[in-house]
Amino acid sequence: MAFIPHLIALTSYKEQIVHIQHIKPRHASFGKLDHPLAPALQKRLESLGISALYTHQALAVNAARAGKNVMVATPSASGKTLCYNLPVIEAILKEKASRALYLFPTKALAQDQLRGLKELTYPDLMSLANCATFDGDTPQEERAAIRRQARIVLTNPDMLHLGILPNHTSWSKLFRGLKYVVIDEAHSYRGVFGSHVANIIRRLQRICAFYGSTPQFICCSATIANPGEHAEKLVGLPFTVIDEDGSSHGEKFFLFWNPPFVDEVKSVRRSPNTEAAFLFTELIQQRVRSLVFARSRKLTELIYLYSREQLHSPLSDQIKPYRAGYLPEDRRQIERELFGGELLGVVATTALELGIDVGDLEATVLTGYPGSIASTWQQAGRSGRREGSSLSFLIAQDDPLDQYLMRHPEFFFEKNFENALINPDNPHILRPHLLCAAWERPLSEADAEIFGYGFMGEVIELEQEGKLRKRDQCWYLSPALRYPAQEINIRSASKENYALVDISQGYELIETIEDSVAFFQIHPGAIYLHQGESYLITDLDLENRTALGLPTDLPYYTQTKEITEIRIISVNKKKECSGVKVYFGDVDVSTTVVGFKKKMQFTEEVIGEEPLDLPPKRFFTQSFWFDLPQSAIDKITHARRDLAGGLHAAEHAAIGILPLFALCDRNDIGGVSTPLHSDTGKAQIFIYDAYPGGIGIAEKGYEMVAELWGATLKAIEECPCKGGCPGCVQSPKCGNNNEPLDKEAAVILLRELQQL
Repeated sequence: MAFIPHLIALTSYKEQIVHIQHIKPRHASFGKLDHPLAPALQKRLESLGISALYTHQALAVNAARAGKNVMVATPSASGKTLCYNLPVIEAILKEKASRALYLFPTKALAQDQLRGLKELTYPDLMSLANCATFDGDTPQEERAAIRRQARIVLTNPDMLHLGILPNHTSWSKLFRGLKYVVIDEAHSYRGVFGSHVANIIRRLQRICAFYGSTPQFICCSATIANPGEHAEKLVGLPFTVIDEDGSSHGEKFFLFWNPPFVDEVKSVRRSPNTEAAFLFTELIQQRVRSLVFARSRKLTELIYLYSREQLHSPLSDQIKPYRAGYLPEDRRQIERELFGGELLGVVATTALELGIDVGDLEATVLTGYPGSIASTWQQAGRSGRREGSSLSFLIAQDDPLDQYLMRHPEFFFEKNFENALINPDNPHILRPHLLCAAWERPLSEADAEIFGYGFMGEVIELEQEGKLRKRDQCWYLSPALRYPAQEINIRSASKENYALVDISQGYELIETIEDSVAFFQIHPGAIYLHQGESYLITDLDLENRTALGLPTDLPYYTQTKEITEIRIISVNKKKECSGVKVYFGDVDVSTTVVGFKKKMQFTEEVIGEEPLDLPPKRFFTQSFWFDLPQSAIDKITHARRDLAGGLHAAEHAAIGILPLFALCDRNDIGGVSTPLHSDTGKAQIFIYDAYPGGIGIAEKGYEMVAELWGATLKAIEECPCKGGCPGCVQSPKCGNNNEPLDKEAAVILLRELQQL
């Protein structure tokens, strides 16, 4: 593509391109249905230019017709929508009472799929009233008509959990005739969110059984390592997996981009956010329609701010940020402008990672490795959804995982995809859903078949707490509990949010922030970014869960410092690996935000630090930890290296590398290292799930600990720095300011773990 030579010719280019992967175009392969589609449906497909089905589409339709639950796991833009739309529409045309429920992880995706569904069915097959979205943005005056008339209801897990299941009597027509449940973008249902959704799906099956229906499930996912296992854990039923992709695609150039050094001695690289803004502005100036992905809300706003300042009008008016937290009307407006081609570019969080047809995007820029191969391809796949050429850039962060991939691009392009992990049996997640289920209809021992082995134990405990009352062999919700679904935030472990208000505008609500991250983002003195505007947090009212903000033009942003302590509650598993004891169990984690740094927006220079006095956040989770070989301790002592620094460095690097083996983000994991732990009396490294109850990441680390040690050692040894840098052992979120760290001691430790 012409843009690559253009970049290389710029005077500001510093040889950031470390790898170019040319992905050749591919021709389609087609399959055959066991018997033809209904003539009216076939005619409608042909009118849209679809004369044949791809291999995976035909296999999926055949399996669904045979009564099987189907999991389709193929890449972005492979036409997965037809895999469920065709069997659903066939069923609706054949049976007057049949209904379908479509679940999408975001409102934007549901709106996008509704447009496609109407294009396929209206006016020849279905009326406009037969297909409708039902979510928090649906006007109240339209809701009753949707319940009566809609034969395909498109919603999200939040509305199913909060609005539909608790009010199932109003939806009796849907539940009686429910033939299919579609779960799109199933790979996004992982971790805490996925564990919540798995329990919502179990509640759905319970209500369907009450109304006499047993719907089939059709799941669609990006490519992951365990599509069948994931679908079965999500739904609790057996699945047929279809992962043979028959779609065509245009050529793609995938570039790995490593920010240049600003200090080679210390191995400090230029900020990936600055690099993303540079690439984005160059793409926009060349009129290349682009989408930039950032790792967080704050970085989305920062990159947009950098880019807007580098562009001149009218180009600066043709880019916008997009993320969760914005008011619904703002998000819908940005979506319309993006879909309609009015915007040349958008900076977004993963809210736009999913299968929304964003039109003819030519380039994607990924600011930092998204944490998994599956998510990386999902984000890169937003460009090049047509037959033409496309570009994708992966900009490395200065951390062990990103730098490892920059040195080993073959690991990314040749490695199998990761596992999606959920834990629906997590008691912190299961118990509140049992209360919701009891609200919907009384629980009985037969529900153990739906909710699994942990059901009876949790029900008995809830009964002892007075939250359930047993009568006639059933458990009823205590009258003291009102609408328990409102008490659950299914997108996080937090039950409640904090409100951020602008005190310069008469206490106007700006957005809401999850409880679990509030102390890190809206503490007193924090700079909070919203749609490119900076707000200085003047006060955080813990009792009323409100942060007060003032618009500001201060040129810095803030980053918290915290201290974490960990206590062992129980050891659930233990094993020997190369002569070293490795443990997995339950732990008690306490994190206190003790202060924050002020960092200049463009240079990342630290210009000040201030203390904070906030209460600790405490939660129970799962962790794995391991003993240290005595030979390693002896060698570190003999070499006069710092044992505590070596443990700390190895912990940081291992946390950075663990996402190679589990489908997670670095922020999903925490760690603690100590030369003398109070519970064991030994030197110890702990790596834990950063969510109450645990979600399976630490357990995956326990299972693959030898591979983790090997990859961690390789990442540290291959880093060219002398004393340790962000590319190997420093952590951007270390609460101890990355002190102490000893790279050489970490290498000794990991070598001994490998050699025993």
